[in-house]
Amino acid sequence: MNKNKLTLRDYLLMALISVVFGVVYLLAVYAGTALTTILTPFGLGVLGYEPFYGIWYMAAIITTYLIRKPLVGIVTEVIAALIEVLLGNMFGVMVLISAFIQGVGVELPFTFTRYEKYTYKVAMASAVSATVLSFLWTGFRSNYLAMDWRIVAAIFVIRLLSSLFFTGYLSKLICDKLDKAGILTNQLTAREVSE
Repeated sequence: MNKNKLTLRDYLLMALISVVFGVVYLLAVYAGTALTTILTPFGLGVLGYEPFYGIWYMAAIITTYLIRKPLVGIVTEVIAALIEVLLGNMFGVMVLISAFIQGVGVELPFTFTRYEKYTYKVAMASAVSATVLSFLWTGFRSNYLAMDWRIVAAIFVIRLLSSLFFTGYLSKLICDKLDKAGILTNQLTAREVSE
């Protein structure tokens, strides 16, 4: 595990990722709102945001991959959510709680590897972990127990597929490309990471 203190470069990278994903997250909210509007006449409006959930975990996994130190993903995720709220997210400060839970979900598999493995397997585990924790949180908040089980199952499956694609696959692909470009702050190379 990389126990070195965060450097100025780490803080700047966290800030950059937070700003970029604060904007991306807000765009995903707008896309989810549009899809919800389209699905509502069919009684499926509750599924409108689900295809975008994997996007909302990306700041945490990308920061964790690039900086490779504990808690950076959680902190970046919360800051990105704060920026998203300040830019006009209609869900308000509740997004900060969601961001914290999502960040914990993303970082959990990395803690089990002591922040030493950055493979697709760990990225996919992060996607699953973030999905499960966020599903429990939104289930509590939205009272999934009162919903038809088929809708709840659809929520989970669509969210999981979104997460596996955006968080597990696309984020890892982006990070590998950044790694090859020399962005990483430690000595691991893309080849070592992928083994």
